[in-house]
Amino acid sequence: MENFIVSARKYRPATFDTVVGQKSITNTLKNAIRNGHLAQAFLFCGPRGVGKTTCARILAKTINCENVSENIEPCNKCESCVSFNKSASFNIHELDAASNNSVEDIRNLVDQVRIPPQVGNYKVYIIDEVHMLSQAAFNAFLKTLEEPPAYAKFILATTEKHKIIPTILSRCQIFDFKRIGVDDIAEYLVYVAKNENVEAEANALHIIAQKADGAMRDALSIFDQIVSFSGNNITYQNVIDNLNVLDYDYYFKMVDFILNNDTTNALLTINEIIENGFDGQHFLMGLGEHLRNLLVCKDTETIKLLEVSDDFKEKYASQAGKCEISFLLKALEINNNCDINYKASNNKRLHLELAIMQMCTITLSGFLAQEPNQKPETVQKKKSEIKPEPKEEKPAPEKVSRSEESPQNYRKKVSGNGNNLGTISIKQASQKKEEETQKAEENKEAFKPVSKFSEDELREAWKVYAIRVSEKNPSFAAALTKYQPDLKDNFKVVFKTDNKIFAQDSVLLGELLGYLKKELNNYQVTVEPQITSQEKNAKAYTDREKFEKMAKKNPNLIKLKNELDLEIDF
Repeated sequence: MENFIVSARKYRPATFDTVVGQKSITNTLKNAIRNGHLAQAFLFCGPRGVGKTTCARILAKTINCENVSENIEPCNKCESCVSFNKSASFNIHELDAASNNSVEDIRNLVDQVRIPPQVGNYKVYIIDEVHMLSQAAFNAFLKTLEEPPAYAKFILATTEKHKIIPTILSRCQIFDFKRIGVDDIAEYLVYVAKNENVEAEANALHIIAQKADGAMRDALSIFDQIVSFSGNNITYQNVIDNLNVLDYDYYFKMVDFILNNDTTNALLTINEIIENGFDGQHFLMGLGEHLRNLLVCKDTETIKLLEVSDDFKEKYASQAGKCEISFLLKALEINNNCDINYKASNNKRLHLELAIMQMCTITLSGFLAQEPNQKPETVQKKKSEIKPEPKEEKPAPEKVSRSEESPQNYRKKVSGNGNNLGTISIKQASQKKEEETQKAEENKEAFKPVSKFSEDELREAWKVYAIRVSEKNPSFAAALTKYQPDLKDNFKVVFKTDNKIFAQDSVLLGELLGYLKKELNNYQVTVEPQITSQEKNAKAYTDREKFEKMAKKNPNLIKLKNELDLEIDF
């Protein structure tokens, strides 16, 4: 059987130009070689499978090449390049810090550094997963890393930069590798498929690129897996079946059902997805990504953020034209809340179905206040048919001379003595408003029933109301039960009270009057409190009562208030 080499090794880049998705880093390294500005130590950090170790090998190979091209690429013909390609170079050493992380291992490395290279210009040490070194090993490595021999170069690689001590970081040139874009990975997979004589659909390769999550090594491993599954013909259906990926068509159908308020088919689609073995949260994540892609398509500036094949870009653009931005934002909010609370839910399927049903009602929410079966166009038409009322022309204000509008005259004009400036005018406005409201109520009540009732019926209703308000306002209930009400002519109810506050509280009296009208079935009933004389030693409860009681004992308080033009907030 022929020895099989995985694509991740077979198609590993051998030159700077073939490195995918790290253009800025490869250009920086090439310029450093061209200008002779190579640092003694480099730190390559970033996620897995993005080319850290690959770039380290290319850099080591290039600086030892005897015939570097004008484009700063190794010749692959000289003795150094040939030995490197055969993995037999004595100048380039690769170490795994996970298994060589002790102080003794670092001491052995330092001893090797003292021996100059026999072939080539530099001895290069590539230390992979350098964050695995122990604290003592890091400290033992500091001096050599800071001041190595001129021929020694160190290239450190790690996926966890935060675990490296600051003294090491300060001695290295740091290069942060980024995740490789979906389009870049898909383009490279096209190149690999062509070389392997594999026919692959563009949509299928895009799914592989998305599943790789920015790692080229993962993408090539998935590619090999799919080739083993489907042979030399990779289709979109083969990829989603093998990788357990939910078909895009489900998301397009679901959004169409939501836009049409078709709850029935939306729930049936959820049932089909679950029966096919997909987890509900997996569908939620995919739906959220789909809604985000539709939102991205609403603006020509952000459409470049869409990481799908050209075929699907057209479908996204078509469906995005049917969706309002407000709808997409609300749907994303519902989807996100469902995703956050999904794991904590006891009935996960119901939790998912409720979220979908909420999305189906989004487009209906704007019409909930309208009449049933009434179309929005009809409402707009009716609104447009309403003619605006003619504006009433106000008479022009009279001109007043400055002398008449002086602060003193204005104060006298508003409040005779100027003591309660502003307070009286507010009261007048409030009284006027109450009078207008009362007149309107009287006009309404003129058409309501007026049933006769006896004084005994009045007192029975009065007693029931006092019991009802006793929990909410016991003081008011006590004031009501202290004296019996009397029925006068024209259905006037007179009751005595020795509490001025209750007698002047329009809210309490209004609630009492409303109850009596409804209970006695008579909407011409009126209530008139009569304040009785209080005892000399009656206790003052409110601020007004306290002030009046103090003023009776000491009249100078009134004089002080008037002279200083004070206002008392009762």
